[in-house]
Amino acid sequence: MKFMADTHAHSLMSGHAYSTIREMAAAAKRKGLSALALTEHAPDMPGTCGLYYFQNLDVIPREMEGMRMLFGAEVNILTPDGSIDLSENICKDLDIVVASIHVPCYGLEHSKEENTRACLEVMKKPYINIIGHPDDGRFPVDYETIVKAAKETETLLELNNSSLRPASFRKGTRENLKEMLMYCKKYEVPVTTGSDAHVDADAGNFCYVEEVLEECNFPEELIMTTDWEKLKPYLNCYKQW
Repeated sequence: MKFMADTHAHSLMSGHAYSTIREMAAAAKRKGLSALALTEHAPDMPGTCGLYYFQNLDVIPREMEGMRMLFGAEVNILTPDGSIDLSENICKDLDIVVASIHVPCYGLEHSKEENTRACLEVMKKPYINIIGHPDDGRFPVDYETIVKAAKETETLLELNNSSLRPASFRKGTRENLKEMLMYCKKYEVPVTTGSDAHVDADAGNFCYVEEVLEECNFPEELIMTTDWEKLKPYLNCYKQW
């Protein structure tokens, strides 16, 4: 399978990542990609960039090292009611927005029902393009409900390569992802691929995602990162508000 885009990666601006924007772009190019999204952690994540970073992204060229560049955010889902840490106005101006649950910003005390509700409420926001790493068993969700809502709201569900690493701190990711893909296949719900790279060596790396896709015999037509024209409608930079 040929991937052309990575819709979730981080430069050193995220605080706990280690490569510059140009290093990330060059590495993705070497992997054979043609598009890379840098989705820096939003302000409530400890150590990341501040609000002005996201307000000033229009100054960065959208072509770099021969790559089509997308600049956005990985916003933090903060509560079961779907609150996040960037405003609607800022999110609409970003090329792409991934929404994810992270321990420092959400905690570990919520129930499966609350985690599911958090994702559902976030997906109702039209400027949220992707639910990031929905595979993390530390935050259990009802996958059938999530998949149906993703189809209704035209939100992409992410296949996160970093989650599947043998050393990943996320729990039960492989089996959770396979369950999610089963429902995506059943209801014909599209997905996206994110490396979640925090260093240039991992930009565009989907080695573990490919294994799971093959195991599930998942149809390529439902993977939006194999063709730019399939991916475009899900990006804020191509939406008419």
